[in-house]
Amino acid sequence: MRVLILSNLGMGLYKFRKELLEEFINQGYEVFFSLPKDEYVSQLKDLGCSYIESKVDRRVTNPIADIRLLFSYIKIIRKVQPDIVLTYTIKPNVYGGMVCRLLKIPYLPNVTGLGTAIENEGFLQKITLSLYKAGLKNAKCVFFQNKPNKQLFFDKGIVRTCTKVIPGSGVNLEQHKYEEYPEYNGTIRFLFIGRIMKSKGIDELLEAVVKIKQEHVNTEFDLLGFCEENYSDQLNELNASGIIHYHGQQDDVHRFIKGSHATILPSYHEGISNVLLESASSGRPILASNVTGCKETFDEGISGYGFEAKSSDAIVDAINKFLKLPYQKKRQMGLAGRRKMEQEYGRKIVINAYIEQINK
Repeated sequence: MRVLILSNLGMGLYKFRKELLEEFINQGYEVFFSLPKDEYVSQLKDLGCSYIESKVDRRVTNPIADIRLLFSYIKIIRKVQPDIVLTYTIKPNVYGGMVCRLLKIPYLPNVTGLGTAIENEGFLQKITLSLYKAGLKNAKCVFFQNKPNKQLFFDKGIVRTCTKVIPGSGVNLEQHKYEEYPEYNGTIRFLFIGRIMKSKGIDELLEAVVKIKQEHVNTEFDLLGFCEENYSDQLNELNASGIIHYHGQQDDVHRFIKGSHATILPSYHEGISNVLLESASSGRPILASNVTGCKETFDEGISGYGFEAKSSDAIVDAINKFLKLPYQKKRQMGLAGRRKMEQEYGRKIVINAYIEQINK
């Protein structure tokens, strides 16, 4: 069996799908992957995978660049001659799917989230959905990370073939093992992990943190993630004043999760948030916006609290509610989150879903 994987980012493929690639290799598959060159390519090659570079611009819609990507996928697929192609994220799903359809290669797309282009109604949404319809038309099965995304694609007539909802990318329960809840030493630490950008709710989060720090000097806020949009000056200013601790992009997020009392994610939309899965798996309560892709990762009042998206006041209210909890209740929330991950989100569930579909 020769498998080709098309994606847009080495980090996502390595951190969230490494175990799937290892399972393919253990079963004797030849595994090829194609994505823009980054620091994770060498680690993926070390697993035993073969690499072919492709240039996928994740952030910009450029028709000329997209046409080039389409033709590069034709060249790559003809060269590899895969038995099956797996695609992740919108451009590989769309253009990889079109090429597989043209060349009559079986393919399994994974809709990892809708993205801003689809979330916001308008001309761009119509164009994006039309492209998706063309890309997914002949897929053997389309994987979704949550039920509302799947329902939207059905309602819009995008998919009519086999579909399957899987628990996001799942979480490696051994790598993100349960960590004892930090002792209370007079300070409560909150953690944000994610790209620093508007759609992750960074505007509302920073506004909420300023308000909380005025009322609760015994709180600390750690922010991790690459600054993708123009927030550098604001982050540096808040960091210098001690309102936040901005650590930039980090390869090892687990040690930050271990030292925190709760994880906050005020995102506008997600597929299924890997950050929240990893935090809950480590035994940390979740404070997250009540949107698809976040709300599935916790049980309200049991392993976390939800709040309205795009509202700094709602974030403040959720943080205050959490701060009022007794220490033991906070710890119990973390334990409940770990149990939920063990029962519903183990990465082996995702691996088995792919193996089962490929075997068909």
